[in-house]
Amino acid sequence: MSIRILATSPLVGPALVDLGTRFPDLCVAPFRSPEWNAALAQAEAVVVLVTEPITEADLDAAPRLKAIGAYSVGVNQVPVAACQARGITVVNTPGVLTDATADIALTLLMALTRRVAEGETLVRSGAWQGWAPDQLLGSGLAGKICGILGSGSIGQAFARRVRVLGMTPIFWDREGRGGEADFGAGHASRMPLVDLLSRSAVLSIHCPLTDQTRGLLDRSSLEKLPAGAVIINTARGGILDENAAIGLLESGHLGGVGLDVYEGEPRINPRWVRAPRTVLLPHLGSATVETRAAMAHLLCEGLAAALGACPSN
Repeated sequence: MSIRILATSPLVGPALVDLGTRFPDLCVAPFRSPEWNAALAQAEAVVVLVTEPITEADLDAAPRLKAIGAYSVGVNQVPVAACQARGITVVNTPGVLTDATADIALTLLMALTRRVAEGETLVRSGAWQGWAPDQLLGSGLAGKICGILGSGSIGQAFARRVRVLGMTPIFWDREGRGGEADFGAGHASRMPLVDLLSRSAVLSIHCPLTDQTRGLLDRSSLEKLPAGAVIINTARGGILDENAAIGLLESGHLGGVGLDVYEGEPRINPRWVRAPRTVLLPHLGSATVETRAAMAHLLCEGLAAALGACPSN
């Protein structure tokens, strides 16, 4: 009996096509389309994107399912506990997108603090009248503290980047271990969230979305940040209370917010479009050719291992 791979879209590079050759047949159909729904009953492996949540009802509809591949580092779109109970392997893509995601977080930080989007808009509008002493003044980063929520590989990579800018990184002590974290270019203090927030001129989010972190940064928490603080989120929507952040932007308490992820994406809170001092990106964290191809390769190799040896013809 042939192995059936059900994917919601092509992936970057040849890995998915190669997997379909090793384990025929490969079906690529839009998520929740009639074709996808029909193929689910025969699928032994399913590949989904970060914005495509699999439910327990989907597991019920897929009695042959052996593996689910999440084309992302996070797996919050997959019911992991239910999969474990049914013996379904969950495969994701950790590690390979570390540098690309840290780079986009740094891009958001620089764009916010140096008002890049406003400057480009001014030039493109034709209204620029030349250099002026007080034109689009931003804020420097050297000598300031950067609070980082998440001391995994991406959080550490971001710490290395802001250290080069002259910032002092500090990490949230989520596990209560105390002491310091080695981020590969030095050591940074771990501290409770309240203490970290009160010190952070920049707050960058790099933790997973879990029951513990959902709604972590509510209004009460955000108000503990120093006036003028900047928030960067390249992790997951749902960690940051978006309405609270927008309210604090409008009041002037926050100096800026840079987002690459949103709660409920691809739908976004319409208030973001009108919010001041924001840079909004369409989930570009891993969006380099090299990274997305490496993600596809890692994902497909994990699925192949879960499915077993290629059947003989």
